[in-house]
Amino acid sequence: MIKITKQTRHIVVLIFLSYLFFMLGNSLLSLTSPDEVFYAQTAKEMAKHHSWVTPYLFDEPQFEKPIFLYWLLWFAFMLFGVSSFGARFFPALFAILGVIAVYLLAVLGFRDNKKAFMSAFILMSAGFYIGLARTVFTDMIFTVFILLALVSFFWGYSCREKKMLGILLFFIFSGLAVLTKGPIGFLISFLTIVLFLLVKNDLKFLLCRYSLWGVIVFLGISLPWYIIMIQKYGHDFTHEFFYNDHFRRIIEAEHKRYDTWYFYLFSMIAYMFPWSLFVLMAMIYFFRNLKHDFSAINVFLACWISVVFCIFQPAHSKLSSYILPLFPALAIITGNFVCNKMSLEPKIQRNSYLLAFSIFVVLWVILFMHSYIDPYVSSKLSAEYLLKNYKVESYILCSKPFVRGVRYYTDKPVAVVNIHSTEDNFFSLHPIPYFHSKEELVEFLKKQPVTYCILKKSSIDEIKSLAGKEFNFTLLKAVGNQYIFVVSFLRNL
Repeated sequence: MIKITKQTRHIVVLIFLSYLFFMLGNSLLSLTSPDEVFYAQTAKEMAKHHSWVTPYLFDEPQFEKPIFLYWLLWFAFMLFGVSSFGARFFPALFAILGVIAVYLLAVLGFRDNKKAFMSAFILMSAGFYIGLARTVFTDMIFTVFILLALVSFFWGYSCREKKMLGILLFFIFSGLAVLTKGPIGFLISFLTIVLFLLVKNDLKFLLCRYSLWGVIVFLGISLPWYIIMIQKYGHDFTHEFFYNDHFRRIIEAEHKRYDTWYFYLFSMIAYMFPWSLFVLMAMIYFFRNLKHDFSAINVFLACWISVVFCIFQPAHSKLSSYILPLFPALAIITGNFVCNKMSLEPKIQRNSYLLAFSIFVVLWVILFMHSYIDPYVSSKLSAEYLLKNYKVESYILCSKPFVRGVRYYTDKPVAVVNIHSTEDNFFSLHPIPYFHSKEELVEFLKKQPVTYCILKKSSIDEIKSLAGKEFNFTLLKAVGNQYIFVVSFLRNL
């Protein structure tokens, strides 16, 4: 009879629960604007242009992110069709892998299955992790590659007979992280292990032939796509990708209200909800007692958190998703803390699991209400109404938040109206008409006899002010926070 180990049972349970938390019901809510549709539309247009190398958006090459997520989306669309479930499949799958990786790292570090299970369970049930697992972003895939790289290294470090494989896997996963979100993927993982080895006075561990082989493999994975893009597009690619999408985010805030000294400190605690209070207590306890418990896993986790925080804190562009790579470390620290407290207060265990499942209930309440939420987060219903009831043969004029979604759901040319707004243009290049002034908008509307519009409420007055002798303005339908209008140029009627 085959004996099933406790670790195997734990992993099976975690996979099942992760499926419920991350993947089940992913087809209910339409792809949201502006980011999910950005990635999905890019994959669609790559297929349309038969391009495995160059990402496309608005039928032009776009250089905002590396290629790996688009490959995954393209593959998912071939498997499941172009759908919200297909687009969200790989972020959810990688989130499941992340939960299992945290379990394995905690087993390696603590030699305690209970602490490992609790650590993985905390990550799996953290609200922000669930949200990004169910969202088409690069962040989850990027984070899991960094996590797998660090787990591989720690495996090789803890089990010296696995040193060669651990180091090689570290460089493989680091290369895939670079192919997912850029050079920062290697910077995070490499600085973490170097700082760890320096603190442990064991830098010689990395100075071996396995590292040389690993560097060769890393370069073979990460460099070819960048070399091809630089050769093909030259300055256009290097300026947009390396300056605009990387260096500019360091020196300039894309979202100015987030550029504060406390933003990431707040995010680390708040976005681990419903475990926030436990995380706060665990972090205080962890760093206070680090000098008394200088074990390899504790030093490793401290270096991991410090590197991620020190890399992203000085940059002026701040988003909570940027520090997702430290959430696995937070979960392990918190899992260890909670399990230690459980031994003193058994009722904490019961309350902890009830706390985690409360967010599962909240998640399913949200999914159950998807028909009420959809009109406010997605342009699918507006686009479907327009295409079903009217013959759209020209540009669709959109408010800025809706333009990517309208493009995704209609495959029609789009333009943006943004008069009298304090918002800037898109942070990255968008090769579409963008109207900041009434004069520009009038010239555009005169070039097509009928213009259909999907606008937010604040943009309505910008269009209505044109009504009069030259233009006729008609409201067709309101869908959530989106208003569908038609503007007719009277001289051409």
